[in-house]
Parts: sequence; structure tokens; C-alpha cells
Amino acid sequence: MSSATPHVSLSLTIATRESRLAMWQAEHVKALLEGLGHRVTLLGMTTRGDQILDRTLSKVGGKGLFVKELETALEEGKADLAVHSLKDVPMLLPEGFALACVMEREDPRDAWVSPHCAGLADLPAGAVVGTSSLRRVVLLREALDSLGRTDVRIEPLRGNLDTRLRKLDDGQYQAIVLAAAGLKRLGLTSRIRHIFESTEMLPAAGQGALGIEIRSHRGDVATALAPLAHMPTWLSVAAERAVSRAMGGSCSMPLAAFSHWGDGDALTIRGAWGEEAGDAPLVRAQSTRRVTTLPEAEALGTAVADQLVASGARRMAPEASPGV
Repeated sequence: MSSATPHVSLSLTIATRESRLAMWQAEHVKALLEGLGHRVTLLGMTTRGDQILDRTLSKVGGKGLFVKELETALEEGKADLAVHSLKDVPMLLPEGFALACVMEREDPRDAWVSPHCAGLADLPAGAVVGTSSLRRVVLLREALDSLGRTDVRIEPLRGNLDTRLRKLDDGQYQAIVLAAAGLKRLGLTSRIRHIFESTEMLPAAGQGALGIEIRSHRGDVATALAPLAHMPTWLSVAAERAVSRAMGGSCSMPLAAFSHWGDGDALTIRGAWGEEAGDAPLVRAQSTRRVTTLPEAEALGTAVADQLVASGARRMAPEASPGV
């Protein structure tokens, strides 16, 4: 990441959700931009995704529920940029909006959080495990089946990170699965009992990365954000998001996509797709290719999606960010 001072100092407003994690992420971006000489304020907002807590995202409109209000603020000129957890950003943005910056990734893996159980094998009979993700549901079910643990129930878990932890501590669940990145960013690493390697639980596309959205015509903001971009992360998540986009990009689809760098410019991406009902085995695919540009990364991801389909996965209707 370059630390060069920009030629033009801007007054910028960041639109952000008001959860503790979202505010941490926005404050992080604010501090970096201020370090580059810009003047920055925050505009905290509550989204529909924050308000609807009694149903899973796949049943109420998908990931776009976390970004629509922020996009409205951008369109109305109330904010200049919006900071998102990239895994919450729909694969297709509305016309007039752009993903202007992807920052260096935190830990992309999933974390097992439980006060009493060190892992799946330690769960008591009839235990309940909570997760908000259909991807985690199918991957957890596969792991539990391999242990012969058909007694364990996997139940929906909604709310911000603190709400989810409180539900665990109140005894509603014996364990929950969360993104490791959020726990680490908020200094809650001590709550993690186990971090799943990607070979155990393949992460979601973009998990652990921050994406910054702007209006497409705001070249001045794009220029200000350029020093914050981390191209190895951007190329990795571009490949992952291309898998999801090619498969339909819907959070109602249990899909995992994760890439990592090998020697030189070699990027390896793995994808996994499952049936929500759990009545069919997971379909997996993998490919490695030299990647130096975003179009090359996206082509690699599309190729993995094609492999998944060839192996029996089903594409779904595309999910776009709700119109603003």
C-alpha cells in the first residue's frame, strides 16, 4: 500500500452500518484516509438487514439488504463512499455504482465459538449449532455426517456479532460459527475455540476483506482510495466473486469460493456447492492459473463455476443489489 500524499485533499463522508464491527471498519478506513491528508466524517445508518432478525437473509431479500440504505446515501450526495464487509456486497451492483477499492484481507476463515465444546466431536447429544449462512449449514452438515452426529441440529442465527455472542452465552446454542475476521478486528480472539482451515470449511467469496463502494462518476474519490487498495487481495476476491456471480450470486445458494496464491502469479481457487436440503453430496471444483489482472481473475472464477455446473451444481437467478 502506497503512503504517497495525494495532490488534492478532499472532505469525505463515509456511509456505514452502525453495528460495532461496521463502525470499527469505517473508523479504520477513516484513519487511513486522514493519514493521507483528507478530512473524513462518518454517517452511521441502520439497514433493513439489521432490522429483520427473525428470518434468514435468503428468505427476505439477500445480501443487498445490508447495502441499499448506504447506496441511497451515496446517490443523494449525503456520503462519498460506503465501507462494506465484502462478503455482504451483492455480486451485481446497481447501475452508477462501483467497487472502487478492496483492502488487504484479514483472516478469511470461519471460527468455531463455544464456551464448552472444543469442536464438533465434543458436542453433547442433541446439541444446537447456530449459523446465519447456508454455506456453513451444508459444510457443517457434511462434517457432522462424517462423525455420525445426526442428532446435532443446525439452527439459524441472525443479528450483529455482539447479538450472536449474547445468544450463545444465554444458552440458546451450544456453539456458533462466525467469520474469524470480525472477532479479530474487535479484539475478541479469546472467544475462538478453533479456526477451521479452508480444507475443513471453505470460506465465502470475499470473506475477511473490506470493499469500498462509490458512485461510478466520482473519479476524485477513486483516486483518493487508490493508496488503500491491496491488489493481491483484490485479485483473489475478484476470482471468488466471479464464481458466485456465474452461479447466480444468491445468498439462498449454499456456495463457497476461496482462492490463495502459490508461487509467482499462480492463483488457485476452490469452489463448493451444495443442496440446502442436504439430500445430495457437495460438488467441488478447483483450478489454478496465472493471474495478474482483474479480468484474468474473473475468468478463472468463471471457469470454476463452469466446472461446478458440469459436476451437477445448479445456477440460480442472479441476485443484484436492490435498486436505489
